[in-house]
Amino acid sequence: MSTVKVTDDTFEQDVLQADKPVLVDFWAEWCGPCKQIAPALDQIAEELADHVTVAKVNVEDSPMAPSRYAVRGIPTLMLFRGGQMASMMRGAVTKQKIVDWLAEAGVKAA
Repeated sequence: MSTVKVTDDTFEQDVLQADKPVLVDFWAEWCGPCKQIAPALDQIAEELADHVTVAKVNVEDSPMAPSRYAVRGIPTLMLFRGGQMASMMRGAVTKQKIVDWLAEAGVKAA
């Protein structure tokens, strides 16, 4: 499964009401570090599809969700579980660092 585009209109249903954990990538088209981690997120979306949904929220197109969760810089990754933000990571990080972060948060690896 590839990454899922989420907007302000779909955030409630796609993220907060999801039946499995959701990793949300808050990003923007002009953000170099966001583009840098995009391939890793695509790979994680494929490899861990049974355990986590990887969602992308463009902060330019959908400003309400980032504002609600106090996103101050991008890329910001947030893990949501049961309608609550469970963990957060900021900045361009490696795929392994993201996978390790997810494992620490209780998301099983493939």
